[in-house]
Amino acid sequence: MDVFLAILGTICIIVGVLGSLLPVLPGTPISYAGLLLLHFTDYAQYSSRFLILFAVLTAVVAILDYVIPIWGTKQFGGSKYGTWGAGIGVIIGIFMGPIGIILGPFFGAGIGEFLYGKKSNEAFRAGFGSFIGFVTGTLMKIVLSVILAFHFFKALAVAIF
Repeated sequence: MDVFLAILGTICIIVGVLGSLLPVLPGTPISYAGLLLLHFTDYAQYSSRFLILFAVLTAVVAILDYVIPIWGTKQFGGSKYGTWGAGIGVIIGIFMGPIGIILGPFFGAGIGEFLYGKKSNEAFRAGFGSFIGFVTGTLMKIVLSVILAFHFFKALAVAIF
């Protein structure tokens, strides 16, 4: 059973790292699941503090991944309409696949600002802020997934060798 869980955990870690790059998959939660699977084997025993810390980090990064594009809109001069547009764009984008997740907040913020009466260059700037927020969220997911992968493979290597 340990071998099966370790293989399944390895698959989760790999899919999780890829999911951090592909907006369709929840990368960090999948990576964390891989780490948990390894914990339930004889190969690795992580402390409760370690598991809770990374569970909290995983939850925070998952939430921030949706919040940061909205925050980016506001930081780049977006109004309440642009912020709402970015939020609606995130939600609609989820149902439109990877491109929708990337471009949804951008277009949502831009359309919100345009409807508010801002000029096209101001609307574009708010949309760009949303895009910068998306890139920031993606980088956070990649970093956390790689850290989880490091701890996973380090523990597995120590157990095997």
